Amino acid sequence: MTDERDTNGKLLPDEIRLTKVGRFVRSTSIDELPQLWNVFIGDMSLIGPRPLLPRYIPYYTEEELQRHNVRPGITGYAQSHGRNTVTWDEKLAMDVWYVKNLSFKLDLEIILKTIKSVIKREAVEVAGVEALDTFRIRQKNMSNQN
Repeated sequence: MTDERDTNGKLLPDEIRLTKVGRFVRSTSIDELPQLWNVFIGDMSLIGPRPLLPRYIPYYTEEELQRHNVRPGITGYAQSHGRNTVTWDEKLAMDVWYVKNLSFKLDLEIILKTIKSVIKREAVEVAGVEALDTFRIRQKNMSNQN
């Protein structure tokens, strides 16, 4: 991805900054492979809520904090049920649902759906939507509620 910015110095949307190689790496999920090391050393699981930056924790609801009751995973319920096409609120709700419904059968379902999604390259990117920007919007909205 390039570091291209508009006239105000703000980063351009991902779909403009993403190179051909970057688009391939992202669509095939090759960029996730180094995380296998984290699974090997026990910091992550294959399946669990995707890790988010610690600075987001103050913006979680009490319910959403439950996503931290299990190890983060390379793939999770939210990734196998919409990946980048669902909102942050939906992703976090799915993470909590996963934590409350842990089972081998559910993990197997998630693995199979993830493999299918990666092979078909489904829901990799949503035009005009920046993951970080949408979380910033969520932060701002939650800050205004407090």
